[in-house]
Amino acid sequence: QELPVESGGGLVLPGGSLNLSCVMPGNIASFNLLGWYRRAPGEERTVVAAITSTGSAHYVDSVKGRFTISRDDAKNTAYLQMNSLKPEDTGVYYCNSATRAGLVNWGQGTQVTISP
Repeated sequence: QELPVESGGGLVLPGGSLNLSCVMPGNIASFNLLGWYRRAPGEERTVVAAITSTGSAHYVDSVKGRFTISRDDAKNTAYLQMNSLKPEDTGVYYCNSATRAGLVNWGQGTQVTISP
C-alpha cells in the first residue's frame, strides 16, 4: 500500500514559518476528513488540524490563528501553513485521515523543530 509522503519540515527560530506538504496515496478526494497530526517528543500522536472535502477547517486551540490547513485535490496534496511558530510546536508531523475508519498506513512524517 502506498503511504502519505510528508515534506517541508525543518529547524526554525521561534516566530518563524514553515509550509508542510503531504501527497496522499490514491485519490485524496476519498478522504472526507483529512488531518495533520503532530507527535511531540514523549507524547502520543494527535490531530492539530483537519479539513473536510468541502474545505471546512478545524484546529485545536493551541494552533488556532497560527496554522492554516488546505488541500488541493487536483494535486492529491494537503498543506499546513504554520506561522508564529513556538517551541511547543516541535514534533514530527504526519498527514492521514482524521477519521479512524479512513486511516491508511502512516508515512514517515516530517520533523519540525522550533528552537532559538
